[in-house]
This record gives sequence, structure tokens and C-alpha cells, in this order.
Amino acid sequence: MTLHRSAPVTQTLIELYDPKPAWLMLSAKEREAIFTRIGASMGDILALGVEPIAFGEVAGAIPHGAAQRFFAVWRAPDPSTLDALIAGIAASGWHDYFATANVAGAGVDLTEHLGQLAAVR
Repeated sequence: MTLHRSAPVTQTLIELYDPKPAWLMLSAKEREAIFTRIGASMGDILALGVEPIAFGEVAGAIPHGAAQRFFAVWRAPDPSTLDALIAGIAASGWHDYFATANVAGAGVDLTEHLGQLAAVR
């Protein structure tokens, strides 16, 4: 009898965020120092297999658009790495400067997602 292990379930994290007043009050030099510190702290997270997918400014003139100004999309190979990513972002001090809403979970194809929606009670 052969035992099959389940493949890790890839996780996606979508961050939606706005700058807080603490960020707005910083000089360009202070902002650069914070980015340097955050970048250094993310190296260990990226080594776990986290993939930065996309970052940008939210398009403001789309129907049902998000209220936040910026977004980031990350992919993690499994739930524990996703947890490490979220913890790493928090430990970097990010949330001191940006009000963030996280959306995360395992991605499925359209057919499976429609099944998820159909099963909602």
C-alpha cells in the first residue's frame, strides 16, 4: 500500500492599505530608512518560498472598487508560510505606517469556486 501525501495548498495574500498619519509626517530620508529596514526583514520570508506577485495603486474609477489606495499580492506555498509572511509583515513595523486589510486563502479554479458559492447556506 502506497501512502500519498497531499500536495501543499498554495495560499494567496492580498493586502489593501492606506498610509497612516505617521507615514505622512515622515521625511523622504526617514521613509527610505523604513523601506531599507522592511526590505532586510523580508529576505528570510522570501527564502521560505513566498513570491511577490503584484503591487500598485488601486484604480479609483472602477465599479465596486476597494476604498484603500494601494494593494500587494503575495503567494505562499502553504498555510504555515502564509502565517510566516503575515507575521513578518507585522514584525517589520509595516502596520505602524499603513492601515491594512488582509484577504488570504487557498485559490481554486472557477468551477470549484462556483461550487463553493453554490454550497453557501
